[in-house]
Amino acid sequence: MFVIVTYDVNEKRVNKVRKILKKYFTWVQNSVFEGEITYGKLEKCKRELFSVIEKDEDSVYFYEMEYKIVCNKKILGQEKNYDSVIL
Repeated sequence: MFVIVTYDVNEKRVNKVRKILKKYFTWVQNSVFEGEITYGKLEKCKRELFSVIEKDEDSVYFYEMEYKIVCNKKILGQEKNYDSVIL
């Protein structure tokens, strides 16, 4: 499946969340990741995130599509490539 992940977490936990998401997805913008993933790996990712976030304070959104071809991505301006950024 193809998944887009967005997050809004407390500044204290941003790096931990980003580090987890980089294991599973491609970083495309400051708080946005995307990529193809299996159901099992997605569930593992969610468990890892749940152990880091504060559920009463933080938000992580998953937009799940069975097929990437259903998602038509268009970019206005410069396409960002955060994979080369070292944390």
